[in-house]
Amino acid sequence: MDKKLRRKVLSASLIGSSIEWFDFFLYAAVASIIFNTQFFVTDDAFLSTILAYFGLALSFFIRPLGGVIFAHIGDRVGRKKTLIITLSLMGLATAGIGLLPTYAQIGIAAPLLLLLFRLIQGLGIGGEWGGALLLATEYAPKNQRGLFGSFPQMGIPIGLVLAYGFFFLLTWIMPEEMFLAWGWRIPFIFSLLLVIVGLLIRKGLDETPAFVAMQKEAAEKNEVRRLPIIEIFKKHPKEVLITTGAKFVETGPFYIFTTFIVGYGVASLDVSFEFMMLSIMAVSVLTTIMIPVMGSLSDRVGRRKMFLIGAAAMLLYAFPYFFIVNTHEPMLVILATFIGLVVIWPPITAILGTMFSESFSKEVRYTGVTLGYQIGAAVAGGSAPLIAEFLMNQFDGSSIPVSLYIIMTAVVSLIAVFVLEGETAQDKEDRLISEEKLMNAE
Repeated sequence: MDKKLRRKVLSASLIGSSIEWFDFFLYAAVASIIFNTQFFVTDDAFLSTILAYFGLALSFFIRPLGGVIFAHIGDRVGRKKTLIITLSLMGLATAGIGLLPTYAQIGIAAPLLLLLFRLIQGLGIGGEWGGALLLATEYAPKNQRGLFGSFPQMGIPIGLVLAYGFFFLLTWIMPEEMFLAWGWRIPFIFSLLLVIVGLLIRKGLDETPAFVAMQKEAAEKNEVRRLPIIEIFKKHPKEVLITTGAKFVETGPFYIFTTFIVGYGVASLDVSFEFMMLSIMAVSVLTTIMIPVMGSLSDRVGRRKMFLIGAAAMLLYAFPYFFIVNTHEPMLVILATFIGLVVIWPPITAILGTMFSESFSKEVRYTGVTLGYQIGAAVAGGSAPLIAEFLMNQFDGSSIPVSLYIIMTAVVSLIAVFVLEGETAQDKEDRLISEEKLMNAE
């Protein structure tokens, strides 16, 4: 691959992914300070916060459905077209949230419409991730799949930094009353401009070589392809279960470290919202740098080994994390976040996508990686802040149950990836291609 095409592919994958996650994290950033007071209005502050976190979790629950719908389109029609649809869907839903009237203005319709837009966001992100991943890995040279596959994952911390940074800037330049009244809406509406940029970049790309080869092969054999969702459970049922379990440790702790901790820090640790935003942003910048480093390292030491080391480290860190945080010392709160997001999380997330894509054959790869990723995210990701808030309330503010929850996610993922061994679908495809080239040379 020439350098120009490489830059184009990685830019399209990274920028599109970053925009999608920016849209997604906007809700998470203000769930516990805006949506709980202006949309999910009740007489009980705890219930209002739980409902706001339910809005976060709801989008995760719908993501597998969005994944199935758009993965079907991606495996049948193409990766590029699907990515354009999902990016547009996310942008429109995000802008819609920014324009919504509050509970005080339209009553119960406000939270219901907010949840509707969250469902639409969930559908969009459900189809986006798999496409962005395959855009990168299916263009990647064989010995650089880990590096290429890490680029869509960089979109997660970049999107978080953009979302939290936008809100931090607004709270810095605006009086609190103005921010709470209407200032919080600006980032949601601004998302439309970012979506236009992403669409222009993606429009200039061709379909991935793997998809073109698959279409050509099907045409030569005059094959009538079945629904990818049926094929995936026929050919790769074990891989769907394994990838779903592997996702637990990557997603659950992440939302504890970046979303739950914001409300917990303000309510229980005596630190300001602005401080929490700034500390998570600063740490996430370093996380972004570490992800491609870990992705490239996996091309040399192996993805399975790196993932197991990262998951084991997350298990061991579950109790020390809250021990450090609960000192109430602001600098130690930053240190705890740094260890979790810069040291432990990157080896897990950097190789997750590539490891998933290598588990499925190319004709159902979009569907396979999307199902594993999104089902795992629905079970252990979006529900993590909600579960953590509930556990804290039930156990009189004790962080021990939340630490046990983090340990549970690590154990599930360790078991899943221990099972993932032997020749992968990608290994088989590489071997067949090499054998075919050798036969042609002879």
